[in-house]
Amino acid sequence: MAEHDLTSRLLSPRSSDQPHTVLTVHDGEDSEPSDRPPSNQQYSIQTRIPYHNHNHNGINNENGHVSCQNPYEFLGSVGFSVPAPSTVDPFRNGTPFISGVYEMIKIVLCLPIALARLVLFGACLAVGYIATRIALEGWKDKQYPMPKWRSRIMWVTRVCARFILFSFGYQWIRRKGKPAPREIAPIVVSNHVSYIEPIFYFYELFPTIVASESHDSMPFVGTIIRAMQVIYVNRFSPASRKNAVNEIKRRASCDKFPRVLLFPEGTTTNGKVLISFQLGAFIPGHPIQPIIVRYPHLHFDQSWGLVSLAKLMFRMFTQFHNFMEVEYLPIIMPPDHQKQNAVHFAERTGQAMASALNVVQTSHSYGDLMLLMKAAQLQKEKPWSYMVEMARNESVSQALKLSTFETYLLYHISSLEAVDFLDKFLSMNPDNSGCVKRHDFLRVLQLKKACTLSEEIFGFLDVEKNGSITFKQFLFGSAHVMKQPPFRQACELAFAECDVGGDNYCSKEELADILRQAIPDLNEDEVDGLFTLFDADNDGRISVDDFLCCLRKNPLLIALFSPRLLHRDFVKI
Repeated sequence: MAEHDLTSRLLSPRSSDQPHTVLTVHDGEDSEPSDRPPSNQQYSIQTRIPYHNHNHNGINNENGHVSCQNPYEFLGSVGFSVPAPSTVDPFRNGTPFISGVYEMIKIVLCLPIALARLVLFGACLAVGYIATRIALEGWKDKQYPMPKWRSRIMWVTRVCARFILFSFGYQWIRRKGKPAPREIAPIVVSNHVSYIEPIFYFYELFPTIVASESHDSMPFVGTIIRAMQVIYVNRFSPASRKNAVNEIKRRASCDKFPRVLLFPEGTTTNGKVLISFQLGAFIPGHPIQPIIVRYPHLHFDQSWGLVSLAKLMFRMFTQFHNFMEVEYLPIIMPPDHQKQNAVHFAERTGQAMASALNVVQTSHSYGDLMLLMKAAQLQKEKPWSYMVEMARNESVSQALKLSTFETYLLYHISSLEAVDFLDKFLSMNPDNSGCVKRHDFLRVLQLKKACTLSEEIFGFLDVEKNGSITFKQFLFGSAHVMKQPPFRQACELAFAECDVGGDNYCSKEELADILRQAIPDLNEDEVDGLFTLFDADNDGRISVDDFLCCLRKNPLLIALFSPRLLHRDFVKI
């Protein structure tokens, strides 16, 4: 190792003739800083792009791995980082199977009791359903609070709900604290562990709830939640979520409506952690009373997890007693300028609930549950390894010292998009540890194996340089490329370069000419594979919609068009 004195430079200066990428962002007009990219921004990309570890010949480094340049530097990318994998699975039920002599004996002894409980459950459900139908009969003005006489009829259903809890083994429920008056705290939030909490809150509070639109079609349940004047929401529709928030605010502002109950986690967990909160309860800016629910147990975990409803009900029916504890926490007041501080309000509420539960709050979200269920459906050995903590935006931003704008661009990806990327990743045949090797990655993306650019694309994702990638690396890398400011403009310009004939279509020959500028020795079979990938409707030609759709699903392929893009500037207006 070379020795340095106090006057010598520790870093060698950059050579003056060494080119580099320059990303220029022009604002069309002066504007205030924003969390999202302004619509009138202009992007231009210069053509100077070497990388310090660039290796055109694919020469191996001392560790035996290919030293590659960043193939997306032309978009302004400086690489990305992947947070360490979490060892927590917030959705795993601790007792998914019946095990142990004690449990087997208890189930056998409780079978006659279970039959009686089943009869009680069915009778109470039928009586409650009839009472609810009577309460709803002829009521058309459901945008207004339920008339008092109808609410009194609903007490029959509420009493039936308590008997249903009794049939499930909750002969007594321990309570701590009291519900705050509705006038003081019009919104309540609770952690969500099982289907038991909604039944309990229906009996205890008779609140308005926020639920998925799919619940409306459920037998019996749909009718009962309509009597609660449910606020339906489609979690995948921004317009639906916005309407739901407005409706929450309207009802919370009117004392004649019942209090509004939300489960801000958006799904059930195993109760051992809290996951990230959705902001619907916090945007309206009303005081909130948090409620926490615990299910102490030794032999039977009552959390829903990936256990079927029928199996969970059977286990509940065959227990001597199921324990449940409900604690009403102190009211949390919203900060000033609530619209700008909904995130902070949610954080304070989450911290209060996590502290009372003596658990931590993770960055998992409903999107992680979708990934877990997808992997479990395909019978992957470790389905929990495909969760990525999709709500980790803030912690990633702090770790990488990124601005809010950059965090949004790099890591803000929807749950449905994440599932699509998981589909793509699983088609690469990951091994039992959830890792994909280079040849399987290149096969699915139709990339040439013995090619420097292909090695660079894989090396870009292989941040640990061990010759394999995880789903988390694949998702974060793809999202990083897709959320670069010039990405969409680069896609549109790439199609314009392919559309040599100007007929708004790209033929196989035109695509091959462009691709061979990036991969000169691309053979006909490899061209056919890439053409098939881009030709989504299989009509023998690639439309602009086919082209853009393919690059949105496979953003890493934009690197194939970098040689043409680097020969000209492109500007987004």
